[in-house]
Amino acid sequence: MSIEVISIILLFVSFFGLLGYGVPVAYSIGISTTLTILLNIAFLPGITTVSQRMTTGIDSFSLLAIPFFVLAGELMNQGGVANRLINFAKSLVGSLPGGLAYVNTLAAMLFGAISGSAVAAASAIGSVMTDRMEDEGYPRPFSAALNITASTTGLLIPPSNVLIVYALASGGAASVAALFIAGYLPGILVGVALMVVAAVIARKRKFASGERVKLSTVWQDFRKAFFSLLMLFVIVGGIVKGIFTATEAAAIAVLYALILGFAYGAITMKQLPKIILASAKTTAVVMFLICTSMAMSWLFSFESIPQLMTDFLLDTVSNPILIFLLINLTLLVVGTFMDMTPAVLIFTPIFLPVVVSLGMDPVHFGIIMVLNLCIGLCTPPVGTILFVGAGVAKISVSKVIKPLLPFLGAMVFVLMLITFFEDIALWLPRAFGL
Repeated sequence: MSIEVISIILLFVSFFGLLGYGVPVAYSIGISTTLTILLNIAFLPGITTVSQRMTTGIDSFSLLAIPFFVLAGELMNQGGVANRLINFAKSLVGSLPGGLAYVNTLAAMLFGAISGSAVAAASAIGSVMTDRMEDEGYPRPFSAALNITASTTGLLIPPSNVLIVYALASGGAASVAALFIAGYLPGILVGVALMVVAAVIARKRKFASGERVKLSTVWQDFRKAFFSLLMLFVIVGGIVKGIFTATEAAAIAVLYALILGFAYGAITMKQLPKIILASAKTTAVVMFLICTSMAMSWLFSFESIPQLMTDFLLDTVSNPILIFLLINLTLLVVGTFMDMTPAVLIFTPIFLPVVVSLGMDPVHFGIIMVLNLCIGLCTPPVGTILFVGAGVAKISVSKVIKPLLPFLGAMVFVLMLITFFEDIALWLPRAFGL
């Protein structure tokens, strides 16, 4: 058995073994990478290589967007945006049968898109909507399940940190601007699919309809939410038009969110240190994951794992449709036990060459990968949003699983549509010349 094969076996066995033992993902990645490099000590300078690859892995101007977008999300979360978006969503769709279910979905989509964080959307919208829905007869497990799945749409609808990470992992094959524009239709389609499922359940269980609101009320709620919604157009529009880069857009988002928070009276100078500290902690976790993942990604290249995987799949599976289904299934499984950032950084170099060789656009694959991992965020055993949504709703995770299944089914259905109908993801980027 060659040293390359032994290295690959050691890398994956140690990585999954550490994960199974309960070691945090970032440490599992770092330790397994270090062990494998030590095995290749005759060819590589050992520990020095790990530290070098960790530091050079985050030496990227585009990654500066992440701490800025994290801070902007925290400011939005504390800045009184959630209630304005909920009220606007309720005035639009709250009068329909099961209207609060649509309000929950639409508000989560809007807040997730503005904040760029599924966790922020799940906590901000869930903490308000769960009690409101319970007062009108909606079971808390149903409300939590809907909030959990709807919150992930903000990872597809820009601005999205994970799309920035994918652009980095793709080695420049997909631009941030193209990914941002490509995420709109798939993100909206997921939201619509969740609303359809909610509508079917609402009619079956005869959930209450809200009171019909006047057009003047809709206009008033829109005016209150206008400046929050405007952030989407300012940030994404500026990137697409080439006015500023994604990193500069993230800095502008911080300034915009700060001004908005002060204008709404929801943020004071005394709160800023706490908000900045929370953002710094989140950023530190994300950056450490990126550091270790970039070291492992480099090791993949050194061991020629992407090329081996490409050759293996193309030699053993002749049907491209089966290959796409196999990759989707793999990513769905990966998403159940691994966070999005390391999953994107680790598996993009492995699968991107395969799909590109079959004619798939890198931007298209990026949207497919993110949606796969969004589904994983909603599923046990590691699903971050699952635990956040259940915690906010103050119910056990076990009670959420059953009502969650129809919504997960809707997300998988949309995933299949996006996989085999590339125009859903690529029509807008092509229309904008990206």
